[in-house]
Amino acid sequence: GRAAEMPAALALLLLLAADAAAPEKNPLLNICMDAKHHKREPGPEGKLYDQCSPWKDSACCTANTSSEAHKDQSNLYNFNWNHCGVMPPKCKRHFIQDTCLYECSPNLGPWIKQVNSSWRRERILHVPLCKEDCEEWWEDCKDALTCKENWQKGWNWATGTNRCPWGSMCRPFSEVFPRPKDLCEKIWSNSFKYSPERRGSGLCIQMWFDPAQGNPNVAVAKYYAWKKRSSPAQVENVAPERDHAARALPWSALALLPLALVLL
Repeated sequence: GRAAEMPAALALLLLLAADAAAPEKNPLLNICMDAKHHKREPGPEGKLYDQCSPWKDSACCTANTSSEAHKDQSNLYNFNWNHCGVMPPKCKRHFIQDTCLYECSPNLGPWIKQVNSSWRRERILHVPLCKEDCEEWWEDCKDALTCKENWQKGWNWATGTNRCPWGSMCRPFSEVFPRPKDLCEKIWSNSFKYSPERRGSGLCIQMWFDPAQGNPNVAVAKYYAWKKRSSPAQVENVAPERDHAARALPWSALALLPLALVLL
């Protein structure tokens, strides 16, 4: 039994060493992206509206942003959901929830990337969205109509709101996005990645969650932030001191080894 316990004890010590060598605050956790309506840092918001309310304990959005997120023609981006006739309410609620996640969540740090855009300096890329969140979104929207696969660009803005580009046809979502994966990944230029992981796995971000159970995305962000820090080669623009801390880990762990052997 003793030998079997040894790898677990070492793994624990390695994690403790990692924590000891790491800077106090992980720069990927509990942050707001630098974009059009985001607050500088997350904090409590008592009056978040309706579908954005799960984020009220720690939000990157203001109450005003949260109520605008629910309007058909909101002032957030002058974006019109009803560009191919009225979007059914069961479909629209997913787009509202998606907007709430984007505007309010302080747990998207591991996927924030710099961009050079007129309306934001940062965006999210490849956020692993839970399988059920993608599939329910697709299921509830498959009969809704749209004329575009990528909603982030290419609209006709001549009237000040998005209209279908000239020559494009309104077709059912199920034709434009044949699978849930297509909808989640293509509609916002790869902001999301379809994850095979399920809600509650701790490995994917939930767009829908019950705030009474706490915010499950806090743990998911921690996991991916830890993963990025423990393999700095995969991380673009790693700050030199963080890189150094990551490389120093084995030594701090080795220093604890004699203690591990005593404990076993």
